[in-house]
Amino acid sequence: MKELAKAGAIHADLAAAFDASANPYMLLTPDLRYAGMNQAYLNAVGGARDDLLGRPVFEAFDSGPGEIAAQNVRQLKESFERVLRTGNPDHIAVIEYAMPVRDAAGVVTFENRFWSATHTPIRDDDGAIRYILQHTTDISELENLRRQVADRRNNGASALDAMIGGSVLKRATDVQAANRLLQTERNQLVEMFMQAPGFAAVLTGPHHVFQMHNLAYGQLIGHREITGKAIREALPELEGQGYFEFLDEVFATGETYEGRESRVALQRTPGSPLETVFLNFVYQPIRDDRGRVAGIFVQGYEVTQNVLAAERQKLMIDELNHRVKNTLATVQSIAMQTARSHADPATFAESFQSRLLALSHTHNLLTRSHWEGAELHDVLDHETQAHGTHRVLLNGPVVALEPASALALGMIVHELATNAAKYGALSVPDGRVVVDWSLSDQTDRMLTLNWREEGGPAVAAPSRRGFGSRLVERSVRHDLAGTIDTDYRIDGFTAEIMVPLDRGQAA
Repeated sequence: MKELAKAGAIHADLAAAFDASANPYMLLTPDLRYAGMNQAYLNAVGGARDDLLGRPVFEAFDSGPGEIAAQNVRQLKESFERVLRTGNPDHIAVIEYAMPVRDAAGVVTFENRFWSATHTPIRDDDGAIRYILQHTTDISELENLRRQVADRRNNGASALDAMIGGSVLKRATDVQAANRLLQTERNQLVEMFMQAPGFAAVLTGPHHVFQMHNLAYGQLIGHREITGKAIREALPELEGQGYFEFLDEVFATGETYEGRESRVALQRTPGSPLETVFLNFVYQPIRDDRGRVAGIFVQGYEVTQNVLAAERQKLMIDELNHRVKNTLATVQSIAMQTARSHADPATFAESFQSRLLALSHTHNLLTRSHWEGAELHDVLDHETQAHGTHRVLLNGPVVALEPASALALGMIVHELATNAAKYGALSVPDGRVVVDWSLSDQTDRMLTLNWREEGGPAVAAPSRRGFGSRLVERSVRHDLAGTIDTDYRIDGFTAEIMVPLDRGQAA
């Protein structure tokens, strides 16, 4: 209780000293409303405390008409904004303001006065700016003296007189002009920082409090309010991802940390699930004038699309390698089996080439769909169109085939059509082939394809099985995990092929 009473007495003494000071002081909230002022300030502006408290400063205190007054208002606003933006004190060497003066009769007139002002941020326990303290000094007499000396100098006064009256104010105005130039350059740098295509942020202190960040950083994190917050509070979803520890290490050691294609889960939209992005970034230590680490500069850019594109490219290359190996194996098998069935090189070349063309036709279909699959009707049409569309009749629903199924069925239909052209219905002018297919309605879809030859010569079962027959049977049973039932009827060859379509097979 004694400590509380002592603290209360100290606060009361400070408040009394503040109000008794001969220099004008006033406090503003961050939205530039009056929060307090001392009696010297009230005397200077000719106002009453109750009338000013809570009111916007530029509404309660009018500087009067004219371009000079408007310029001074802009200068004052810019100074307040710099304090709020940077968190640092800001100074105005000379500012002109019209102050109210009340004569003995109570008539109020305005007198131009010149002031030097300092604006200092007052922070709360969490480090956020709670108030702006303005301290002003009336330098009107010095400015008026400078003007008198300037007039005398223009009328031939000595250089010594000019030096005595004008040098101090001239230095002050020169400093202010230089500060304005520096501020202009700083504003340009800040604008470049804000508009930079890569994300950037400035963190200060061992808890990595956000002081400023650019638009790209705001977009990266979903435009959350993070200024003045420690990173663990501002971006809690980073917990457990290692980034807090990286920052702690940079602050402790002063060594730069660089991340390449680093995976990070961020909440980029309020209330939404975490989204995985990939970043290239650098944590660069910021040192104070003594060389100690005071903060960290974060800079980088998002490379999510590049990483995903590289992953897709790797998958495509792996898939291409897989398909090339399978295709080469198929070609090798076709070559070996064709060679066994054809002792004559000429007939071998003809048969081998036709089978390669059949494989190529189906590859072309799959390439058009980026190897996502092919439609059954298109596969059948490509493999039989050389025999005439009026002689091979195709009838059935739309059936999407996976790449492996499309390649196998393409080879099967090619062999059936080749046999029909050599020995069956397509070997005579009036023969034809009817191909019907249907799809079961079961959960595991089953394709049933019927090949039926009509109008051809009398058919008899072959005395031996050739490569074509073995290729068809092998493709159905091993490549498609299906069944085939053939019938060499005297009025025409028929084949029924049943293939499951939902096997999740890959080419």
